[in-house]
Amino acid sequence: MVFVIDTNKQSQPMVHPAEARKLLRDGKAAVFRRVPFTIILKEERPPAEKSYRIKIDYGSKHTGLALLDGNKAVWLGQIEHRTNIKSLLDKRRGYRRRRRSANLRHRKPRFDNRTRPRGWLPPSLESRVGNIETWVRRLCTLAPVGVISYENVKFDTQLVQDDTIDGVQYQQGTLQGYEVREYLLERRGRRCAYCGKEHVPLEIEHIVPRSRGGSSRISNLTLACHECNQAKGAMTAEEFGHPEIQKQAKKPLRDAAIVTATRWRVYDMLVGTGLPVECGTGGRTKYNRTRLGLPKEHYYDACCVGESTPDMLAIKTNEVLVITAKGRGSHCRTNVNASGFPRGYRARQKLFFGFSTGDYCKADIGSGKKAGTYVGRVLCRKTGSFDINTMQGRVQGLNHKWFTVLQRADGYEYHTEKRGATSSPCLKAGASVVQ
Repeated sequence: MVFVIDTNKQSQPMVHPAEARKLLRDGKAAVFRRVPFTIILKEERPPAEKSYRIKIDYGSKHTGLALLDGNKAVWLGQIEHRTNIKSLLDKRRGYRRRRRSANLRHRKPRFDNRTRPRGWLPPSLESRVGNIETWVRRLCTLAPVGVISYENVKFDTQLVQDDTIDGVQYQQGTLQGYEVREYLLERRGRRCAYCGKEHVPLEIEHIVPRSRGGSSRISNLTLACHECNQAKGAMTAEEFGHPEIQKQAKKPLRDAAIVTATRWRVYDMLVGTGLPVECGTGGRTKYNRTRLGLPKEHYYDACCVGESTPDMLAIKTNEVLVITAKGRGSHCRTNVNASGFPRGYRARQKLFFGFSTGDYCKADIGSGKKAGTYVGRVLCRKTGSFDINTMQGRVQGLNHKWFTVLQRADGYEYHTEKRGATSSPCLKAGASVVQ
């Protein structure tokens, strides 16, 4: 289905691709946006009835989106959030420290009582909220949306770790009456977890190393002698030959913590759109997905959010728009090597020959060893020799004269995927999925 807006940029009901092609061929419409594909009519039409519903399945790494018109799913999407923001900020902090020390600049320490505004979120979490807000507001401008359904899930992280927890145990925690080292000594029998040595100095060791994404949770800690700790290095316990130790490291709760910390911020943002917001639980989403016989995918979960999920769901699209958050560039104007030392300076301008890095472009090359048509995000250089990132990989060293802008950079990268095949409908529940 194709998004449609009239000449005043007011949203209209979506149309079948065949009807969109006819409007374009007859000169009654023009292409307004390539991704998601939108046409703009050359006439004014009366306001459309706001019969569409946006459904959101929020996740820490992926967020599913679905646009429903009654019992028809007319558009499916999936946002892939940025997960490298903290590491980029840490890297920038390191560059700044090295630069200040290299220039021997004395800088008086800042005051220690800096405060953050009420409701402050770390940039890595704020990015997720911003991605959802961008696409909700974008869909509201492209389609006559009247309601939003949102899966507002709270994770009980203590119950996730221990399904027998109850009552006052929530207040006591794992280390009630212990310090970390004493707890580990008693739990491990005062011996090395890897070689079994006793009566030797023992060191606290991470089962999954910090460099591999492991946390300092008590379940990820064990005791090891100095020799085993050094020999293990950056390997996990399983890679070091001890899968039985690896099993003791419980699954990280990072993703659950991210969703729990931001779920109400997302809800407040949705309420700020002025549309009614329906909240659903994870249990209801799973029940609806099972009832409709849908596989576990984020965009299918989005279709099943809330009590408003229809008994019969007709999926009117075979493609899913995958939206990858990339950001809008970097403030850094110096290229550095692997050690963080400068090795060159970037240009102080953003536009090169009418193009900007991140623009969605098409390169038509008629001859030569790189002859062909390439579509993707462009990487610009001052010399006029551009690169283009396509689904098949990066193509380097293409002259800017071959490029045509399809859509200006908006901080996202796009590609389409075929949606997952659905299983047999659950006839016992009286529900079905119409392909």
